[in-house]
Amino acid sequence: MGKPTGFKEFVRETPAERDASLRILDWNEFHQHMPEADLRKQGARCMDCGVPFCHTGDLMANMATGCPVNNLIPEWNDLVYRGHWREALDRLHKTNNFPEFTGRVCPAPCEGSCVLGIIEPPVTIKNIECSIIDHGFEQGWVVPQPPAHRTGKTIAVVGSGPAGLAAAAQLNKAGHTVTVFERADRIGGLLMYGIPNMKLDKGVVERRVNLLSEEGVKFVTSTEIGKDIPADKLLNEFDAVILCTGATRPRDLPIPGRQLKGIHYAMEFLHANTKSLLDNGLTNGHYISAKDKRVIVIGGGDTGTDCLGTSMRHGCRSIVNFEIVPMPPQTRAPNNPWPQWPRVFKVDYGHAEVEAKWGKDPREFSIETVEFYGDEQGNVKGLKAHQVDWSKPIPGGPPFSPVPGSERTFDCDLVLLAMGFLGPESPVASQLGVALDPRSNYKAEFEKYRTSNEKVFAAGDCRRGQSLVVWAINEGRGAARECDRWLMKSTQLP
Repeated sequence: MGKPTGFKEFVRETPAERDASLRILDWNEFHQHMPEADLRKQGARCMDCGVPFCHTGDLMANMATGCPVNNLIPEWNDLVYRGHWREALDRLHKTNNFPEFTGRVCPAPCEGSCVLGIIEPPVTIKNIECSIIDHGFEQGWVVPQPPAHRTGKTIAVVGSGPAGLAAAAQLNKAGHTVTVFERADRIGGLLMYGIPNMKLDKGVVERRVNLLSEEGVKFVTSTEIGKDIPADKLLNEFDAVILCTGATRPRDLPIPGRQLKGIHYAMEFLHANTKSLLDNGLTNGHYISAKDKRVIVIGGGDTGTDCLGTSMRHGCRSIVNFEIVPMPPQTRAPNNPWPQWPRVFKVDYGHAEVEAKWGKDPREFSIETVEFYGDEQGNVKGLKAHQVDWSKPIPGGPPFSPVPGSERTFDCDLVLLAMGFLGPESPVASQLGVALDPRSNYKAEFEKYRTSNEKVFAAGDCRRGQSLVVWAINEGRGAARECDRWLMKSTQLP
């Protein structure tokens, strides 16, 4: 596992990013690669720990710890250190169908549980993962691998996000004939339209989709199951169905003034922007523009950050990001020990871009929006908000209370709601007779994935609720395994 003394000799280094003040002028990826010699040093930092926690994906304190797809991280760190890139790629593909996605967008819970992280900055696992797969594509090592034999079994996968693509890839590998249905006009789900191009270039997504197509997976776009095709028709035409529709029902903010024009859900904003960008470089005007507008993003997390970065590239006049939670500490708090996910203050790409232009981090913490107000034409022109105190929960109410006298007003022309998601919005469940759990997700036990309809499986955010791309891949692989087991009475899928 790397060089035994490597963690003593080499400090953690991450790849440089394109200058924040310049990259907001285009939609290209902001990531840059490190030279191979530097990558090998970073692989050498993997410290031959007695019990690695980085690849043991689990939940601690309701957050991911370690790698949810159980990547063989110490093994490919060692292989990179020794310069064995082809072998490292083979190890990576054993557990992860799409490392080019996770290597770009995963928040890297593996690094949060790295043993070296107890005493030093952790190993740069995410960067090494991305470098392995990108090097593999550059060398021509990643090629279509269609199955040698077909089983004659047919499976419909509803939804082409990371869970749906992972399920399709695994079932196709087992020799089944897989058809993926997607309601959007392009394959990829969240990967295509939920994550902006500068964070995940859509050519990277299309490259993997083309590989799957060449391996035999069939894709049907612009087709919503339950609307364009009755869901029960799938039961008659396919031997099994896997639902991977995502948790796309957004959380609303039902306060006075919500009906005003200029208040949008984050995904409405992000989806339309990427579609217009891909269709004709944002020349058709079929998107919500932040140009010259005073923008407020309500909600943090990855989606909120993506709204910041997108607004900056539109040329917004100003931007503020509201987070209802307190500002995290700079280092782990006593109640957040290793190997839990470190709840510490982080600066993501969108925050860095705002600060590079205006000299200030855009975030306002512990703040709650209570009212929108507008002009005579019904356009939003501002909002009222107050600070909240998390040390004083309201009995029978929220776990915080308003701070007396803290109300403030903020001017704005565009408000983006990035407050998370409540569950799947598809009518598929009712048409297939699939039961829902108390959180309105498709009811199916983890690691079994079977719904109340024996021919129907569910995986990803539509089953577990809003989560990480890497958890969606984990669940897609797991659902494929259990579907294969049900169809064939045994399975060789991991």
